[in-house]
Amino acid sequence: MVDLTPTRDDKFSFGLWTVGWQGVDVFGGPIRPPLDPVAALEQLAELGAAAVTFHDDDLLPDDATRDAGLDRFRRALNGTGLVVEMLTTNLFGDPVFKEGALTANHRDVRRHALTKVLRNVDLAAELGAKTYVLWGGREGAESGASKDVAAALDRYKEALDLLCGYVREQGYDIRFAIEPKPNEPRGDILLPTIGHALAFINELDDAERVGINPEVGHEQMAGLNYPHGVAQALWHNKLFHIDLNGQNGPRFDQDLRFGAGNLREAFWTVDVLQGVGVGRAYDGFVHFDYKPPRTEDVDGVWESAAGCMRNYLALRAKVRAFREDPEVQQALAASRVGELATPTLGPEESLADLRAGQRDPDALGERGMAFERLDQLAMDHLLGLR
Repeated sequence: MVDLTPTRDDKFSFGLWTVGWQGVDVFGGPIRPPLDPVAALEQLAELGAAAVTFHDDDLLPDDATRDAGLDRFRRALNGTGLVVEMLTTNLFGDPVFKEGALTANHRDVRRHALTKVLRNVDLAAELGAKTYVLWGGREGAESGASKDVAAALDRYKEALDLLCGYVREQGYDIRFAIEPKPNEPRGDILLPTIGHALAFINELDDAERVGINPEVGHEQMAGLNYPHGVAQALWHNKLFHIDLNGQNGPRFDQDLRFGAGNLREAFWTVDVLQGVGVGRAYDGFVHFDYKPPRTEDVDGVWESAAGCMRNYLALRAKVRAFREDPEVQQALAASRVGELATPTLGPEESLADLRAGQRDPDALGERGMAFERLDQLAMDHLLGLR
């Protein structure tokens, strides 16, 4: 029997905004009381989590209580043994950011947003966080004439270049991670997918310091394959952080617990994170960015948090069993999956040699690839039949 009890070594992490979500949506107000951050730390520690994350406003909503709130939070971190592994900044909730933050048309809004981020970068360094996530939820548009996209990307680049320069000057051990999303709350958000973000990063002055923080639901909202995107991020060595949750295809951002929604993609996501096929495994914190459904009371909040970790551990066990299965290894060989790692051109071969070679395309075309056998073996493991 597989042990599904989380430990600190599993490096599970939760945002204060996740377990603290009060069930608000566009059709209804809060159905749960506010969750005290210290109570959240204590409960997450009891469940087996290793770390927490937060937006500045989650923990420190106003300057009047900032020092006292931060001191109380530090004591709770010390008492529970949890660490702060990532910070981010709320650049989407306040009315000042209604049409953007780092890419707002109004210059003073951009200056205010950058100041807000800088203050929280200092806090991240103070608390020992190594990753700083930037989600541009308001960086976008609903109509074509309202946003000069090229100028907006210039301002986005300017902001990242300034932030990277500040971190270097201060000697902070912090990297930035861009979190892509196609839409919601804006009609169309800049840097909507993993691919867009990777291309943007290449244009930065300090591209080595900037990676991505891909989220399950955000890629699936665009109809994309999340495990493939994660694999490419690993291939680029740009998977600086990860947000796991559940989603049912291209609709609104559901933020279900991990494993809910598209279970097959959850299985292959864990498979990729284990390092299969890309030569390196993801060794960072496994962060759950989900929302306990509006249907749940406080007990249901913790049930769903525990479910995220339990589902990850169960899928990890299934992935490992799948990869160790002798029949799977035979099926992989029959499907020539390993052959893809062999360069198409031999080490001493020229293009002229390649063109002179003899191949039988008819025979190659007649050969089946045995993918169905391989995929069914994966399904058998996922369904608990093996």
